[in-house]
Amino acid sequence: MGLIHIEMFATLDLVGQAPGGPDEDPVGFPFGGWQAPLIDEVTGAQVQAAYEGTDALLLGRRTYDIFAAYWPHQEGGPDDGIAALFNRIPKYVASRGRPDLSWAGSTQLGPDLVGAVREVRDRHENVKVVGSLNLVQTLLREKLFDRIDLWVHPIVLGVGKKVFDGGAVPTNVTLVEPPVANPKGTVYLRYGLADGTPATGDMAGRDQDAGRVD
Repeated sequence: MGLIHIEMFATLDLVGQAPGGPDEDPVGFPFGGWQAPLIDEVTGAQVQAAYEGTDALLLGRRTYDIFAAYWPHQEGGPDDGIAALFNRIPKYVASRGRPDLSWAGSTQLGPDLVGAVREVRDRHENVKVVGSLNLVQTLLREKLFDRIDLWVHPIVLGVGKKVFDGGAVPTNVTLVEPPVANPKGTVYLRYGLADGTPATGDMAGRDQDAGRVD
Protein backbone atom coordinates (compact mmCIF):
# COMPACT_ATOMS: atom_id res chain seq x y z
CA MET A 1 0.00 0.00 0.00
CA GLY A 2 1.28 3.44 -0.94
CA LEU A 3 0.99 6.82 0.72
CA ILE A 4 -1.35 9.74 0.11
CA HIS A 5 0.31 13.13 0.61
CA ILE A 6 -1.78 16.32 0.75
CA GLU A 7 0.20 19.33 -0.52
CA MET A 8 -1.38 22.59 0.60
CA PHE A 9 -0.46 26.27 0.33
CA ALA A 10 -2.19 28.35 2.99
CA THR A 11 -2.22 31.76 4.63
CA LEU A 12 -1.68 32.28 8.35
CA ASP A 13 -5.46 32.05 8.84
CA LEU A 14 -5.34 28.83 6.78
CA VAL A 15 -7.08 30.10 3.67
CA GLY A 16 -6.15 27.79 0.80
CA GLN A 17 -8.29 29.27 -1.96
CA ALA A 18 -6.79 30.29 -5.31
CA PRO A 19 -3.14 30.78 -4.33
CA GLY A 20 -1.84 30.63 -7.89
CA GLY A 21 -3.84 33.22 -9.80
CA PRO A 22 -6.90 35.51 -9.91
CA ASP A 23 -8.85 33.18 -12.22
CA GLU A 24 -8.49 29.97 -10.19
CA ASP A 25 -11.58 30.39 -7.97
CA PRO A 26 -12.75 34.00 -8.17
CA VAL A 27 -16.37 33.85 -6.94
CA GLY A 28 -16.61 36.00 -3.82
CA PHE A 29 -12.82 35.93 -3.36
CA PRO A 30 -10.80 39.08 -4.16
CA PHE A 31 -7.32 37.72 -3.37
CA GLY A 32 -6.67 35.17 -6.12
CA GLY A 33 -2.93 34.84 -6.68
CA TRP A 34 -1.98 35.79 -3.12
CA GLN A 35 0.95 33.34 -3.14
CA ALA A 36 2.85 34.86 -6.08
CA PRO A 37 4.46 37.81 -4.22
CA LEU A 38 5.72 35.43 -1.52
CA ILE A 39 7.50 32.93 -3.77
CA ASP A 40 11.29 32.90 -3.74
CA GLU A 41 14.06 30.49 -4.71
CA VAL A 42 13.92 28.71 -1.35
CA THR A 43 10.20 27.99 -1.65
CA GLY A 44 10.60 26.90 -5.26
CA ALA A 45 13.30 24.43 -4.29
CA GLN A 46 11.15 23.13 -1.42
CA VAL A 47 8.21 22.56 -3.73
CA GLN A 48 10.30 20.72 -6.32
CA ALA A 49 11.85 18.52 -3.63
CA ALA A 50 8.42 17.72 -2.20
CA TYR A 51 7.35 16.15 -5.50
CA GLU A 52 10.34 13.83 -5.80
CA GLY A 53 9.16 10.24 -6.03
CA THR A 54 5.56 11.16 -6.84
CA ASP A 55 4.00 8.53 -9.09
CA ALA A 56 0.37 9.73 -9.27
CA LEU A 57 -1.72 12.87 -8.81
CA LEU A 58 -5.13 12.87 -7.11
CA LEU A 59 -7.05 16.04 -7.95
CA GLY A 60 -10.44 17.67 -7.61
CA ARG A 61 -12.21 18.82 -10.76
CA ARG A 62 -11.34 22.52 -10.50
CA THR A 63 -7.65 21.91 -9.80
CA TYR A 64 -7.50 19.31 -12.56
CA ASP A 65 -8.91 21.75 -15.13
CA ILE A 66 -6.36 24.40 -14.11
CA PHE A 67 -3.47 21.93 -14.26
CA ALA A 68 -4.61 20.40 -17.56
CA ALA A 69 -4.70 23.84 -19.18
CA TYR A 70 -1.22 24.77 -17.91
CA TRP A 71 1.23 21.92 -17.35
CA PRO A 72 1.16 20.24 -20.79
CA HIS A 73 2.66 23.46 -22.20
CA GLN A 74 5.43 24.05 -19.64
CA GLU A 75 8.07 21.48 -20.55
CA GLY A 76 11.30 23.16 -21.56
CA GLY A 77 10.51 26.27 -19.50
CA PRO A 78 11.42 27.35 -15.96
CA ASP A 79 9.13 24.69 -14.46
CA ASP A 80 10.34 21.90 -16.73
CA GLY A 81 11.03 19.43 -13.90
CA ILE A 82 7.54 19.53 -12.41
CA ALA A 83 5.91 19.79 -15.85
CA ALA A 84 7.66 16.67 -17.12
CA LEU A 85 6.69 14.78 -13.96
CA PHE A 86 3.04 15.85 -14.02
CA ASN A 87 2.70 15.11 -17.72
CA ARG A 88 4.20 11.63 -17.32
CA ILE A 89 2.42 10.21 -14.28
CA PRO A 90 -1.24 9.10 -13.96
CA LYS A 91 -3.80 11.70 -12.94
CA TYR A 92 -6.96 10.68 -11.03
CA VAL A 93 -9.87 13.13 -10.99
CA ALA A 94 -12.62 13.30 -8.37
CA SER A 95 -15.68 14.73 -10.11
CA ARG A 96 -19.43 14.10 -10.22
CA GLY A 97 -19.60 15.62 -13.70
CA ARG A 98 -17.95 14.76 -17.00
CA PRO A 99 -14.54 16.45 -17.05
CA ASP A 100 -12.52 16.77 -20.24
CA LEU A 101 -9.81 14.14 -19.71
CA SER A 102 -7.66 15.07 -22.70
CA TRP A 103 -4.54 15.47 -20.53
CA ALA A 104 -2.62 12.26 -21.15
CA GLY A 105 -2.88 9.69 -18.37
CA SER A 106 -6.08 11.07 -16.81
CA THR A 107 -8.81 8.90 -15.28
CA GLN A 108 -12.05 9.90 -13.57
CA LEU A 109 -12.74 8.20 -10.25
CA GLY A 110 -16.02 6.34 -9.77
CA PRO A 111 -18.96 7.43 -7.59
CA ASP A 112 -17.62 5.56 -4.55
CA LEU A 113 -14.90 8.15 -3.94
CA VAL A 114 -13.55 6.65 -0.72
CA GLY A 115 -13.25 3.20 -2.26
CA ALA A 116 -11.70 4.60 -5.43
CA VAL A 117 -9.08 6.57 -3.48
CA ARG A 118 -8.16 3.44 -1.52
CA GLU A 119 -7.67 1.61 -4.81
CA VAL A 120 -5.42 4.41 -6.07
CA ARG A 121 -3.34 4.20 -2.89
CA ASP A 122 -3.01 0.43 -3.34
CA ARG A 123 -1.86 0.95 -6.94
CA HIS A 124 0.85 3.57 -6.32
CA GLU A 125 3.68 4.34 -3.91
CA ASN A 126 3.42 8.11 -3.55
CA VAL A 127 0.14 9.83 -4.44
CA LYS A 128 0.05 13.65 -4.26
CA VAL A 129 -3.09 15.68 -3.65
CA VAL A 130 -2.50 19.31 -4.67
CA GLY A 131 -4.99 22.06 -3.81
CA SER A 132 -8.41 20.47 -4.42
CA LEU A 133 -9.98 21.87 -1.24
CA ASN A 134 -13.32 20.06 -1.64
CA LEU A 135 -11.61 16.72 -2.18
CA VAL A 136 -9.34 17.37 0.79
CA GLN A 137 -12.37 17.72 3.07
CA THR A 138 -13.40 14.16 2.21
CA LEU A 139 -9.88 12.85 2.78
CA LEU A 140 -9.71 14.60 6.17
CA ARG A 141 -13.13 13.34 7.20
CA GLU A 142 -12.24 9.75 6.31
CA LYS A 143 -8.63 10.07 7.58
CA LEU A 144 -7.70 8.88 4.11
CA PHE A 145 -4.26 10.50 4.00
CA ASP A 146 -0.82 9.72 5.35
CA ARG A 147 0.86 13.12 5.32
CA ILE A 148 -0.03 16.79 5.13
CA ASP A 149 2.64 19.10 3.74
CA LEU A 150 1.59 22.64 4.63
CA TRP A 151 3.22 25.85 3.43
CA VAL A 152 2.00 28.60 5.80
CA HIS A 153 2.48 32.07 4.30
CA PRO A 154 2.83 35.27 6.38
CA ILE A 155 -0.41 36.99 5.38
CA VAL A 156 -3.94 37.04 6.82
CA LEU A 157 -6.86 37.37 4.39
CA GLY A 158 -9.90 36.99 6.63
CA VAL A 159 -11.95 35.57 3.77
CA GLY A 160 -11.85 32.49 1.56
CA LYS A 161 -12.09 28.72 1.65
CA LYS A 162 -9.93 27.18 4.33
CA VAL A 163 -7.76 24.08 4.43
CA PHE A 164 -9.81 22.59 7.27
CA ASP A 165 -13.17 23.78 6.00
CA GLY A 166 -15.78 21.47 7.46
CA GLY A 167 -14.05 18.18 6.71
CA ALA A 168 -11.78 17.87 9.71
CA VAL A 169 -12.54 15.36 12.45
CA PRO A 170 -10.57 14.85 15.70
CA THR A 171 -7.22 13.55 14.46
CA ASN A 172 -3.70 13.22 15.81
CA VAL A 173 -0.77 14.14 13.59
CA THR A 174 2.95 14.15 14.24
CA LEU A 175 5.67 16.45 12.91
CA VAL A 176 7.87 14.28 10.68
CA GLU A 177 10.76 16.71 10.26
CA PRO A 178 11.77 20.14 11.62
CA PRO A 179 9.93 23.14 10.16
CA VAL A 180 11.74 25.20 7.53
CA ALA A 181 11.26 28.97 7.09
CA ASN A 182 12.16 30.80 3.91
CA PRO A 183 13.49 34.38 3.76
CA LYS A 184 10.02 35.87 3.15
CA GLY A 185 8.56 34.16 6.20
CA THR A 186 6.77 31.17 4.71
CA VAL A 187 7.03 28.14 7.00
CA TYR A 188 7.05 24.62 5.59
CA LEU A 189 5.48 22.01 7.89
CA ARG A 190 5.27 18.26 7.27
CA TYR A 191 2.85 16.26 9.40
CA GLY A 192 2.11 12.55 9.34
CA LEU A 193 -1.15 10.91 10.36
CA ALA A 194 -0.90 9.40 13.86
CA ASP A 195 -3.06 6.92 15.74
CA GLY A 196 -5.92 7.88 18.03
CA THR A 197 -7.71 11.15 18.66
CA PRO A 198 -6.60 14.22 20.64
CA ALA A 199 -6.44 13.74 24.40
CA THR A 200 -7.54 16.33 26.94
CA GLY A 201 -6.25 17.30 30.35
CA ASP A 202 -6.42 19.88 33.13
CA MET A 203 -3.72 22.56 32.96
CA ALA A 204 -4.80 23.98 36.33
CA GLY A 205 -4.08 20.67 38.03
CA ARG A 206 -0.73 20.44 36.26
CA ASP A 207 0.23 23.92 37.50
CA GLN A 208 -0.57 22.94 41.09
CA ASP A 209 1.54 19.81 40.82
CA ALA A 210 4.42 21.76 39.32
CA GLY A 211 4.46 24.19 42.27
CA ARG A 212 4.16 21.55 44.99
CA VAL A 213 7.18 20.75 47.17
CA ASP A 214 7.09 17.33 48.82
